[in-house]
Amino acid sequence: MQPAHRPLPAFGRRLKRLRRSLGMKQMALADLMNVDQTTVSRWESAAILPNRETQQAAFEKLSACRKDDGALKRLVESSSDPVHLVEETSHICLAYSRSRAVEWRSGTGDLLGQSLWKFATEEIQQAEHELIDAGWWDIHVPEPKLFRTSGASYAEMTILPGAILWERLYLADGTPVRLASGARRAA
Repeated sequence: MQPAHRPLPAFGRRLKRLRRSLGMKQMALADLMNVDQTTVSRWESAAILPNRETQQAAFEKLSACRKDDGALKRLVESSSDPVHLVEETSHICLAYSRSRAVEWRSGTGDLLGQSLWKFATEEIQQAEHELIDAGWWDIHVPEPKLFRTSGASYAEMTILPGAILWERLYLADGTPVRLASGARRAA
């Protein structure tokens, strides 16, 4: 199965949360993206939706502005539980444990720096959409999200069916990240 290239839901809210967490003005982001401040404002208010490539470029440029948080990454990587950490706005993989690598049938580090959104099952996509109605993007510390997913298999990774728990954490620089945990079993 080939991973899908799908846009992330609530792009504007994600963009605004990440930009603000970095203490960046709309004009500074506009300069990075070679657009005007009004365009960034319209993106954030969902008045206009840029194409997928522009969305990804915006998240990548903002991600480049933040500092890594080595301590949290080491905690995730050394966990005996199957856990992974993604940047919340873009789903870029920041760290994952050895047991998660075994579950995914991938090497340790193979998926670092890649957006995992392209591998999202229908249930993961649905759970992501439900975050919008739950006010996830407007709350500083939202309630954890627990749901079940089906399995999926790609050349780069395998998702096993089972429970997933999403919890928002923050890096030292204020960047919102998502800790995904929950053991899943091969069918």
